[in-house]
Amino acid sequence: MSGSFFMVLIIVAVLAYFATRGMRTLGPGQQPQPLAGGHRPMGMGQPMGMLGQQDPPMTDAARQSLEVDITKFGDELRDLDLDVVGLDLDDAARTKYTEALDAYENAKQAMNMARLSSDATAVAHILEEGRYAMACVRAAAKGEPAPERRAPCFFDPSHGPSARNVMWTPDGGTPREVPACALDAARVTSGANPHIRMVQQGYQTVPYWQDQGHAAYARGYYEQYGLDPVVSSLAKGALMFGGFSLLMGLLDD
Repeated sequence: MSGSFFMVLIIVAVLAYFATRGMRTLGPGQQPQPLAGGHRPMGMGQPMGMLGQQDPPMTDAARQSLEVDITKFGDELRDLDLDVVGLDLDDAARTKYTEALDAYENAKQAMNMARLSSDATAVAHILEEGRYAMACVRAAAKGEPAPERRAPCFFDPSHGPSARNVMWTPDGGTPREVPACALDAARVTSGANPHIRMVQQGYQTVPYWQDQGHAAYARGYYEQYGLDPVVSSLAKGALMFGGFSLLMGLLDD
């Protein structure tokens, strides 16, 4: 055989070697794996947060509060169903009703998969969206226009969208303007105490905003309202409010 023929055989053998080197034999039930250095899409349960920062595990405090909020949301949806049964809702109200029902199911499913701090934020955001949708249906059932899209009640986000802002002074703190639901706004205006969301912190109960374990929880409810002057003031003026370290990082991470 000529030397050129042997040269062709050598080239073919080299090409075959490099072609088969990167292949992996998959066993039964195995899935192809990404090559080293490949990117994995972000989503529920991913270990990295925004800007590549480490995403810590969801705190037990946030998980407990979210589970309470989901249960309460479901109860309120059942009450709403009784309120609107037999009513001729318009298309916009029916759409909002569907959004509220979807938010409840999505929150439950997301909570089942939730493991990280960003997951807590995502679930709280779903609930915030659902509560506004539910408020729109309630208004339609009463023949009223859809409510203004406002930040949740500061005293307890599960109270739903705030109705107006009120001046409130916490014990030993500085007066500040806060968004409040209609019931809490009326109580504060009359000199009564608002219904504050209290959570367990060690051997004592404190308002949720004083518990750092609720930071991701609060972010999910209030982050999208960061441009609202009142919410922004709460976040930036946290240290003057006594225990607002939770909201201090609301807008910057």
